[in-house]
Amino acid sequence: MLKFVFWLLAGVNLLVLAIGQGYLGSFRTETREPARLKNQLQATKLTLLTQEQAMMPAAPPAAEEVVTPATAAPAPPTSYACTEVGNFLLADGRRFEAQVASLDLGDRQSRRNVAGQEISSYMVYIPPQGSKEGADRKAGELKQLGVTNYFIMNESSPLRWGISLGVFKSETSAQSQLASLNKQGVHSARVAPRYSASKQMAYQFRDLDAATRARLEKIKAQFPEQDLRNCK
Repeated sequence: MLKFVFWLLAGVNLLVLAIGQGYLGSFRTETREPARLKNQLQATKLTLLTQEQAMMPAAPPAAEEVVTPATAAPAPPTSYACTEVGNFLLADGRRFEAQVASLDLGDRQSRRNVAGQEISSYMVYIPPQGSKEGADRKAGELKQLGVTNYFIMNESSPLRWGISLGVFKSETSAQSQLASLNKQGVHSARVAPRYSASKQMAYQFRDLDAATRARLEKIKAQFPEQDLRNCK
């Protein structure tokens, strides 16, 4: 019995020694560096760095590819929704229409009537005196200065109780009369235009491109007293 135990212990010791020496392989995964290198994929491509190489700064990353955006689509051409020219008296309106016909705008052109006023004459006058009595006193002063051609305006108007000293077709004639009165000692007289109702015309043009608008402006330049504006 003792011999059996002796040999059993000896066999166990031999087995432990063989395992320790690696004669029977290892049941644990190898952790030593040579074994780890063998287990690496494509281990032949690995390069071991020295301490100096490991301390060198890493190379900057490659510059990212710059993506150039696609060329922007060209801006749409300038368009003028509605342009108006006016206000014309009848004669000038007809001349303007004749020249604009060359633009061949068809139904993109229209005309509208505009209520306006036209200067019909010029009046030399003394401003309102506030009452009939005041106007009579001023008339007496005119008589003393030798002025006999006058008229007291008593109708309901902004010039009521003013004194008219003449109505003239042209402004030049009215200014001549004023100068003559000044020589006679009348210094409170004035010249003012008189207006009468008139029918005027304005022209509207729609959806013009820049080139057509420029041609219209060139035609309008022949009528400097008229305005070119956006439609209201």
